[in-house]
Amino acid sequence: MSLVYWDTMLFAYILEGNPDFGEMTRAAYEAFSQRGDTICTSVFTLGEILVRPKMVKDEAAYEAIRRFMRGGEIELIPFTADTAEQYSSVRVQTRLKPADAIHVASAIQGKVDLFVTNDLEIRKQKMPGLPLISGLDGKIF
Repeated sequence: MSLVYWDTMLFAYILEGNPDFGEMTRAAYEAFSQRGDTICTSVFTLGEILVRPKMVKDEAAYEAIRRFMRGGEIELIPFTADTAEQYSSVRVQTRLKPADAIHVASAIQGKVDLFVTNDLEIRKQKMPGLPLISGLDGKIF
């Protein structure tokens, strides 16, 4: 059993029914769950994926996403003062965008075993404490 960090886009692929990655992501989610792995993400992800339904005033989608993310199946890693300090280190050591650096810092602070993302910039990162990074395609970088 592993603690597996998911980047925001993976949740968006499932929740928005992405035609290119939705089914593959749902299958990965089910596979991790069947193995007994815990899927986690930063609380920042919750905010990121609630923007679209809030913007288009889709209250039903907003509530469905909120229930899914806060229902206990996904472990939400808090953004603490320690995470903020880790974030500053990530920003100094990489060229990641601020949002991506929040994810990396959260994964490091959460001591996750695996970080799954389709973001090529994150997949290229190497730094102390950073867990193994894999693409949705299973390729490890």
